[in-house]
Amino acid sequence: MKERNVNPNDIALPPGFTIEVFAKELMTPINITFTDDGEMLVGDAGILSGSGKVMKLTENGFDVIAEGFHPPLTGITYHQGDIFVAHRGFITVVKKDGTKEDILSGLPSFGDHHNNRVIFGEDGKMYFGQGTATNTGVVGEDNHWVKEHPYFHDDPGAPIMLTGENFRTKNVLAKSDNRTAVTGAYSPFGTPSYTGEIIKGSTKASGSILRANPDGSNLELVAWGLRNPFRLKFDRFQRLFCGNHGMDVRGSRPVNNSPDEFQWIQQGVWYGWPDFTGGLPVTNPEFKPEGKPQPSFLLAQHPMQPPHPVATFAPHSAIMGFDFNEDPTFGPTNEAYIAEFGSNAPRTTGGKPLPDVGHRVSRINIETGEVFPFAINKTGIADSKTGAGGFERPIDIVFGSRNEMYIADFGLNNPSGGFYPNTGVIWKVTKQTSV
Repeated sequence: MKERNVNPNDIALPPGFTIEVFAKELMTPINITFTDDGEMLVGDAGILSGSGKVMKLTENGFDVIAEGFHPPLTGITYHQGDIFVAHRGFITVVKKDGTKEDILSGLPSFGDHHNNRVIFGEDGKMYFGQGTATNTGVVGEDNHWVKEHPYFHDDPGAPIMLTGENFRTKNVLAKSDNRTAVTGAYSPFGTPSYTGEIIKGSTKASGSILRANPDGSNLELVAWGLRNPFRLKFDRFQRLFCGNHGMDVRGSRPVNNSPDEFQWIQQGVWYGWPDFTGGLPVTNPEFKPEGKPQPSFLLAQHPMQPPHPVATFAPHSAIMGFDFNEDPTFGPTNEAYIAEFGSNAPRTTGGKPLPDVGHRVSRINIETGEVFPFAINKTGIADSKTGAGGFERPIDIVFGSRNEMYIADFGLNNPSGGFYPNTGVIWKVTKQTSV
């Protein structure tokens, strides 16, 4: 079994801050939350064991208090005594007595991305992000789920008209190797589209923000046109923000240099996917992949001009969980601290090597959109590349009751692209106080 060297001294922080190992030898910890009594709960994604878990920190370490969730478990939230668990296709409530109840099911999560962590607003509603089925709107050879779910595809949040562009690939569903398939946007694999085709809208739209009552009733569409809105958070002014992943250089319609986006989510807004990225059209020259065609629009008419993000991150940064600082002794208030998971190169970068992005914690000035590194390995790259003991895959940030920062680090990558078991870490950052 691979053992992970863990060394806080490998991580650079601003003056006045210290970092320590809070917990180690965890299995894919994907997020951290606290109960009203201050107990720490951690969600295990379950991608190694096949069973997502909810764990509680005790005097003897972490105990499993609920399990059997469809991997990946993408987030847990404590709310009014219950634990809301987001896992593939479902939102399940774990009651105080340990019983489980599925309050939402049938969410469109068979594809590349899934339904994500639940949060609650002042309106009493629960909000969550729903990722897309595909990279850029077209089912292709890069979608390994297509054999198991051959009719699955993306759905828009409102009626759209297609340009009719189609994409020819190897027919991965055919028994013969010499057959090809022609696939259109927002269509099952092997189903072409035509100019002027109208695709109906769906409440359970791909790449959307959804909300519902705490019992799962009255599901509503808040916004759409996002690729993978992995995490949501309200700030102290009750503005809703999300981190959204940019498009990859893969599949039938690759897009290059697509930034990750930190977006302010507003009711009824279309955020541009699959025809815009970072607020700009994919027809701009900078988004043309090397040796591939310039991406063209899939939608004949766009619902609106999408807004520019509050902030953008380098392509493939893979921004994940974030939290807002509210204590001026820690730093500027209402700034967001966000975990950057890092690239999945070369699969997502057109075969190019791992870019030196991600694998860090950054700070976002919400008013100006400026992004600053906060905690980063001294080499600037992942621990698995150096063995120096710092960050590997930061995936969540949360502030504790004493304003200490906790960072969930998903685990150590192995050469096959998976993760080694028992290599997840929780780090703790504190601000030194002068006496």
